[in-house]
Amino acid sequence: METIERDYTPEGVQFFYLYKQLAHPELDHYVDPYTLEERLMHVEQAERQLGSRIPWIADAMTNELKHALGDMPNSEFIIDPDGRILERRAWSDPTALREDLERLIGPVENPTRVSDLDLPSEPPVATVVKGIVPRVTPPGRMMTLKVEPDLDSTQLPFYTKLRADVDREFLRNGEGKLLLGFHIDPLYHMHWNNLAPPLTYEVTAPDGVGITPTSATFAEIEEPADADPREFLVDISTDDPAASFDLSVTYYACDDDNTFCIPVTQSYAVSLQVDPDAGRVFGAGRGGGRFAGRGGRGGPGAMIERIRGWDANDDGLVARSEVPEQMLDRFDRMDENGDGVLEADEIESLPARMGPGAGRGGRGMRGDPIARLRSFDANGDGRITREEIPAQAGGMFDRVDANGDDVITADELDAMAGRMPGRPGR
Repeated sequence: METIERDYTPEGVQFFYLYKQLAHPELDHYVDPYTLEERLMHVEQAERQLGSRIPWIADAMTNELKHALGDMPNSEFIIDPDGRILERRAWSDPTALREDLERLIGPVENPTRVSDLDLPSEPPVATVVKGIVPRVTPPGRMMTLKVEPDLDSTQLPFYTKLRADVDREFLRNGEGKLLLGFHIDPLYHMHWNNLAPPLTYEVTAPDGVGITPTSATFAEIEEPADADPREFLVDISTDDPAASFDLSVTYYACDDDNTFCIPVTQSYAVSLQVDPDAGRVFGAGRGGGRFAGRGGRGGPGAMIERIRGWDANDDGLVARSEVPEQMLDRFDRMDENGDGVLEADEIESLPARMGPGAGRGGRGMRGDPIARLRSFDANGDGRITREEIPAQAGGMFDRVDANGDDVITADELDAMAGRMPGRPGR
C-alpha cells in the first residue's frame, strides 16, 4: 500500500475504537447481539473492562464497517482528514502504530506508556456456576448458518440466543448433522433455574427439509443454577439448499439477582446458507480444538510441540498474550489468518510455512497464499478441490472455501484476496 506523506499536528490526531461483529463468539461467554441496542451494550461492557476513555464507533447491524475494512478481527488503520487510508494492519501493533505516527507528525516530547496509565478496568464477574454441563462434541468442523430472530414476536429481550451449526457432510451432500446451541447472553445477567422446567425447542420445517428430532427437551441438571449452553445434535437433510426452517424455544428466564423468573417463548428463522459474519467458535470441532499429537524430539515435530507448550490456559489455542516476548516479532507470520490466535491447523502447518524452503521459492504459503492456492489447480479448470492441495494448505483452504463445499471457485479466491490487507483493490 502506498504511504502518503503529509504535514499533520499532534493536536489533530484522534483515536477511536471500532466495535464490529464478534470474531470469536463464546470467548468470555459473550454471544453475538441481535439488536443495535445490544451491540451498544457490548461497547459499554468493553469500556468497563478496558477502563479506557478513547471513544468508540459501533458498526451497524448490517456489518457494513466490518466488510468495508476487510473483515479482519483486530485491524488497525491510520486515516487522513480526507478519508484516505495512510496505513493499515490486519492485527493491531502498538509499537508499529507509534512509529507510524512519529513518521507522519513527529515524536512527542513525553510519550505515554501503558505502564503510566492507571485504567479503572472492571472485569466481568461470574454470578453462577459454569462448566458443569458437558458440551456436545460435533462430528468435525462446523459452519454456522444464518439465524434471524423474530424480534416482533416478543417484547422481551432474547435472553437466550441461538447458534445453529452444520457439518461439512451436510454442505457437501445435503445430509448431515445440525448443532443447535442456546446460549445465555451475559449482557442481561441471567441464568438457568434448574428447579424450573428445562428448555424445549420445536422445529417447523417445509417440504424438502428434514430435521430429526423436530422437538426435544434438555436434560434435568442437579445443580440449582448454571449458565452453560443448552445444545442438541440432530440429523438434517435437504434437497433445497436455499430453504429455511422455523424454530421456537421455550425456557425460563431468571435474573442473577433473583428478582424474577418467567417463562419465555421466542422464535427464529434459520436459513440453510452459511453466515460469513458468524465468526469462529473455538473448541472441539468448532473451528479450533485440541492439537493432535506428533512425536519427534527434533525438527518439525519439536517445533510444533514447543509452540503448543505456550498454551498457558490449555484451551487448545495460543494467543498473542501467551507467546514469549522474544517470539512476538514472529507471531504475525505464524498467525496465517490474522485473528490473533494460533489454531491447530496453523501450528501444524508452521514447519512448511516457516521452515527451510518456505519463502517465495519454497513450498510454503508465506509469499502470496492466494497465488499459491491458484497454483494447485492441477487440471486447469479454474476450480481447486481439496484433493488438489497439500495437507499443510488445508487451513487456508477452509478459510477460502466460504460455502464449505470442498471446492474453491474463482469468486471465492477473489473475495479472499480482496479481504487481505495490502492487496490491490482494497
